[in-house]
Amino acid sequence: MTLNENLVRLRSYRKTYLAMLISSTLSLIASLVLSYDAIKLAEKPASKLSCDINAIVSCGKVAKSWQSHLLGFPNAFIGLMTEPVVMVIAVAGLSLVVFPRWFMRAAHIVYGAGLVFALWLLSQSFFVIKAFCPWCLLVTVSTITVFSTISRINIMENTWGLSPERFAKLVALLDRGWGRVLYTFIYCVLALAIIFKYGQYFLP
Repeated sequence: MTLNENLVRLRSYRKTYLAMLISSTLSLIASLVLSYDAIKLAEKPASKLSCDINAIVSCGKVAKSWQSHLLGFPNAFIGLMTEPVVMVIAVAGLSLVVFPRWFMRAAHIVYGAGLVFALWLLSQSFFVIKAFCPWCLLVTVSTITVFSTISRINIMENTWGLSPERFAKLVALLDRGWGRVLYTFIYCVLALAIIFKYGQYFLP
């Protein structure tokens, strides 16, 4: 592959890296707010947070649960540590940096674990804590988006060394826009689940 062909290939990922940058930035903002709230609650457990609207739409109720301190400290601190790394990857990608395969594989695995963790926390919020945290939802949506962008780049670069036949099929699906269809479907499922479960508490 010539230098010009490489540049064209890398430039084709710019929209993907831009989506990664925007999503990770939003997740970092949400993590900052949640971290501030966690410190506030640690100082004054009876404090009311800005998104404590009622007993259901309540960041405070979620923040006080054990699920929000699974590793012994507020989960939001994980976002403070990881999202800047993702932002650096996105900026580097926009600058046409080529990452080693081992690095992109590691990023895929780590953020995949982060996605599983975010979805687990969302399920705990839905079925166990029974409270809705808008900032937590923003983190979940951003995590889904970032994982989808990393997945797209890894597929297009065949980072995992897929067979030529499987690689060609996946690239064809992405070229037809099925990746967008998939994560749009996931967003719609989340939105409908929230509306059906919590809509009466925050919709007119």
